[in-house]
Amino acid sequence: MTKTVSLCPNTKYTMFTSSIQKFLNKNHYPCFSPKAVFFDMDGVLFDSMKSHTNAWVQAMLDMNIPFTHHEAYMNEGRTGQSTIDGAFNRTFGRDATEEEKQQIYSLKSKYFEGYDAPERIPFVLELLNTIKKQELIIFVVTGSGQASLIEGLEQSFPNIFQKEKMITAFDVQNGKPSPEPYLKALKKSGLQPWEIIVVENAPLGIESAKAAGLFTLGVNTGILEKEVLVKSGADIVFDSMEQVFEKWNELVS
Repeated sequence: MTKTVSLCPNTKYTMFTSSIQKFLNKNHYPCFSPKAVFFDMDGVLFDSMKSHTNAWVQAMLDMNIPFTHHEAYMNEGRTGQSTIDGAFNRTFGRDATEEEKQQIYSLKSKYFEGYDAPERIPFVLELLNTIKKQELIIFVVTGSGQASLIEGLEQSFPNIFQKEKMITAFDVQNGKPSPEPYLKALKKSGLQPWEIIVVENAPLGIESAKAAGLFTLGVNTGILEKEVLVKSGADIVFDSMEQVFEKWNELVS
């Protein structure tokens, strides 16, 4: 018989209680007590995935590698090198050389920088301000190495993020869906896994967070079917960041 884990004392019962209870029971955690929120960047903070996918498709086509927008979304969260190796293995049956990786990623970055700077995802700033007022710790955990986006966090989200609370493609050996990025953020936070909420929009990002044992919200801001995020293991799936913002206090209560 599976032992049911109790919710923390003074927890209010909401529409999310059953999802939280399932998460606790599966991981054998003592309770759910959010103290930090880990945010993915592309598609969660910035509406940047259209530019990323267009840039990946064009860079791959320049190298005679078939690559679709859907494939780009499904690979979101991987490091650039891993994405390139995957495309090369599918097309040529081998990993890309370091020279080929540098060439393709340089092309991808050039195309990406040619697009207008991405806007914030609607309602994410309001959500971040709410979380900051609640004195929850805020991390960024991204597979991106796109310098312009990382540097633009302070400009787009003043006084929200701190560099020491970021895990990027430069900080890991294995990107998403490996749990390494989220495990590194967890270690940096000094918290327990049941004290974290992850906000992700990508299937591989959700897989990464779940492999790290973290409670994960899937937010469907892209072109994928909602069911893809469900199958990736998200504890709760929202249709937009506006919906997350509207339901946030009910979730963390």
